[in-house]
Amino acid sequence: MDQYRNFIAGEWVEGVATRPNVNPSDTTDILGHYAQADAGQAEQAIAAARAAFKTWRRSTPQQRFDVLDAVGNEILARKDEIGRQLSREEGKTMPEGIGETVRAAMIFKFFAGEALRVGGELVPSVRPGVGVEVFRQPLGVVGLIAPWNFPIAIPAWKIAPALAFGNCVVFKPAELVPASAWTLAEILSRSGLPAGVFNLVMGAGSQVGHALVQSREVDALSFTGSVATGRRIVADVAARGGKVQAEMGGKNPLVVLDDADLDVAVNAAVQSGFFSTGQRCTASSRIIVTAGIHERFVDTCIDRLRKLNVGHALDAGTDIGPVVDAQQLAQNLRYVDIARREGGVVFGGEAVERRTPGFYQLPALITGTTPAMTINREEVFGPVASVIRVQDADEALAVANDTEFGLAAGICTTSLKQATRFKQEAEAGMVMVNLPTAGVDYHVPFGGRKGSSYGPREQGRYAAEFYTTVKTAYTAA
Repeated sequence: MDQYRNFIAGEWVEGVATRPNVNPSDTTDILGHYAQADAGQAEQAIAAARAAFKTWRRSTPQQRFDVLDAVGNEILARKDEIGRQLSREEGKTMPEGIGETVRAAMIFKFFAGEALRVGGELVPSVRPGVGVEVFRQPLGVVGLIAPWNFPIAIPAWKIAPALAFGNCVVFKPAELVPASAWTLAEILSRSGLPAGVFNLVMGAGSQVGHALVQSREVDALSFTGSVATGRRIVADVAARGGKVQAEMGGKNPLVVLDDADLDVAVNAAVQSGFFSTGQRCTASSRIIVTAGIHERFVDTCIDRLRKLNVGHALDAGTDIGPVVDAQQLAQNLRYVDIARREGGVVFGGEAVERRTPGFYQLPALITGTTPAMTINREEVFGPVASVIRVQDADEALAVANDTEFGLAAGICTTSLKQATRFKQEAEAGMVMVNLPTAGVDYHVPFGGRKGSSYGPREQGRYAAEFYTTVKTAYTAA
């Protein structure tokens, strides 16, 4: 069986153990055995990044452009191969896996351009004979901890800006999806980066993640994952004076008003709530529907769900692949059962068998729910969505904002007045009108508010806020 090593200081390094990478569509299919590092190896990677920063911080914009553009070009050229691998390890359908791979490539190419566009300001002082310059500089060593649900896109939108702005990287991918991370690291290893600028350290959060969080040699840490882990990381990194950024999930509302186009609304709900097996932090897991359209919406939505094909991620015609692993499937089923016991009416949601052993679940739509029910308070992270019936747009907005999260929010309406009001008053970092809440562009900011996010936004030009520090210099003529 193929074994895949960590990448530290420009060398491929054995771990202290290995872990099999299991295909959730077919648990007899092992993609390979991937190295598991301990805290000691993580500290070696941090030291290598610190040493490399002395020269990489002085690299030219052209050097950084060349590296990132080459990485983006290779990912694009290999999109079918890498997309298939992604689907095998995470469970996305092939079209979704290829689409995510293309997005990762475009992120690298976008930040290649940003490396050339880093600017500053030359401003007059309030004092005569003094000039003032304001410019950005790299932070140093950046630790990156990525989740399993977007195995190449989220690493791309962390790694690319970190390198574009002159930082060195220690990257810890999620344990469930090391193949995409390893492939990306292998491409980066041939991109022209000096040794130590980029390091891949696969392993457990309790070992590798803990070392990155605690080390004073890690100047900044970017994390995407669960709320509980994110809050601990924010507290620990901030306590030692490090810069920290965390994306921690959502309980995103999709409001459907009486005047909505029914087909548009159902498509937005189904795409947001159930595609990518619902394993997206931007998924619409709370669908808030006004009374006049409620019955037609629910009936049409259930009709759509009946037609969706749950199956092997690589099979043609599969609409929804498997849940990522047995633990996630058990969690999904537990939340469906809780919703039923609290009075919800459940359509679908059962675990099912297919031609290969895997973690398959039918999409679940839970109607008759109230805002206080568990299913409407806690993030499930699976193909499970609830419907809350409300009387009017005012109640819909109030219920939409009644959550500790604030990542994405959507509204389906043909009223410009209602759409404008919702864009202004929805307590979320991203708002969609007549679109799925899941599905964002790579060149604009990504992030939320309240319990969903901490620190500066990710992606687009706003990424510079996290991956650089601002310096002001004064010169007397």
